[in-house]
Amino acid sequence: MTRHKQSGVLALQWTGHSLKVLDQRQLPEKISYDEYTDAYGVAEAITTMRVRGAPAIGIAAAYGVVLSVYQHYSQIDNNWRQHVLADIGTLANSRPTAVNLFWALNQMKAVLDGEGDNPRPAIFACAEKIHADDIAANYKMGELGADILANAKGIMTHCNTGALATGGYGTALGVIRSLYARNAVKIYAGETRPWLQGQRLTVWELAQDKIPVTLIADSAAAWLMRSGAIDWVVVGADRIALNGDVANKIGTYSLAVLAKQHNVKVMVVAPTSTIDGSINSGDQIEIEQRQQSELLPACYKDNTFVSAWNPVFDVTPAELISAIVTERGVVMNPGEIGVDRLLKT
Repeated sequence: MTRHKQSGVLALQWTGHSLKVLDQRQLPEKISYDEYTDAYGVAEAITTMRVRGAPAIGIAAAYGVVLSVYQHYSQIDNNWRQHVLADIGTLANSRPTAVNLFWALNQMKAVLDGEGDNPRPAIFACAEKIHADDIAANYKMGELGADILANAKGIMTHCNTGALATGGYGTALGVIRSLYARNAVKIYAGETRPWLQGQRLTVWELAQDKIPVTLIADSAAAWLMRSGAIDWVVVGADRIALNGDVANKIGTYSLAVLAKQHNVKVMVVAPTSTIDGSINSGDQIEIEQRQQSELLPACYKDNTFVSAWNPVFDVTPAELISAIVTERGVVMNPGEIGVDRLLKT
């Protein structure tokens, strides 16, 4: 059993009256926390990608509901619930793909609906539990994933799935952390265009914890696989359909196709809150499209002949995935059996 060491990186800090969010857009050049005292600010932090990563988005949204209750609750004004529900709607509209957001908001709303005179203690306790449970789930997934990767000599990861994207420790990066604690495996990180989460966040986060990592250009992945340097690609997920199809950061599908060609296995690591029990396949997943300006150089801003297509996620079919790891267990070859049994345990 690995002795877990909590990462020194904290994406979210609850102060008791506000939520501090590490502005990940400024990393690694600058470590800067923005402080929010209402749900609208938290929703903006999610929309603008100050905070990102499916579990972290859900946790931030939960604290956003706490801030809303703290702001609007009144014993003499019966309209306070309407204001809180409106704020929950604003949080729900912040980003469409990561199902953890809606899962967390549903948890908070259930508590709100069940509380009587003073919802403040219970609503905070729910958010705190969502946060603590996520960290515990990360540790569990780290162990389960590391068991499968015990003999791996090289691992590649995509985007950022560590403490920056979760309550702490990480999903896919948590597995890599647990594996590295057992065996000094070689770790590669793709740069992850267009926001460069691999280059700016994953490499920085691992360096903070003194874990060696090698950065590669996204376009070098196939050549790296062909060289025999890696035998697993380990990634996170923003939404998983019941058949095992996985929505994750754009470029994940490409890596899975390349891995199939080169006999490299693919592992997806995510808490069960990422499984969307309402959809049967990845065809039903809404893929977020972001602004052209995030991809186009400024010189093309007013050029009517040049445009950009900027999907943030793609969907990897279950048949290209070797293992899906959750805190409730592992599904090997999910293309054959799906993942619905994980929701019943």
